[in-house]
Amino acid sequence: MGVSAAGKSTVALLLAGRIGAAFIDADDLHSAADQAKMRAGAPLTDEDRMPWLDRVAGALAESGDAGAVIACSALRREYRDRIRSRTPGAVFIHLHGDDDLLSARAAARTGHFMPASLLRSQIDTLEMLGADEDGVILDVAPAADAVALAAFGWLNARGS
Repeated sequence: MGVSAAGKSTVALLLAGRIGAAFIDADDLHSAADQAKMRAGAPLTDEDRMPWLDRVAGALAESGDAGAVIACSALRREYRDRIRSRTPGAVFIHLHGDDDLLSARAAARTGHFMPASLLRSQIDTLEMLGADEDGVILDVAPAADAVALAAFGWLNARGS
């Protein structure tokens, strides 16, 4: 989980390969209308997000015992709770970074429907992973493979 340009898809793909689980990019679960809205520079509303979060939770639930690693923003506690309501065993690896680093990454990214101009709205929406939530916060300043290794280590330490 985390804001745009935190490296969610890259780290999740690396982690999924390391643990032998399916990788799902929640961006692919957005409706065409929501993708168009973001592409036009308009942030999604909660009304937009709820059906998408249900699709994310459904994809995770359908992964069964094999599990999956899903790259998903899940910016607010309410969003994470919605995912957990269908998949109580879900854990969250919160990829977090300095605003300047994230801005530089967003500006350099090409070919994605999420424009760099929406990063600020995501940062403003973000509710940090709570101490009572099953998860870990990892800094995204290191290379993606190092972040994925840290996530793998955390999962192993908790017995996942």
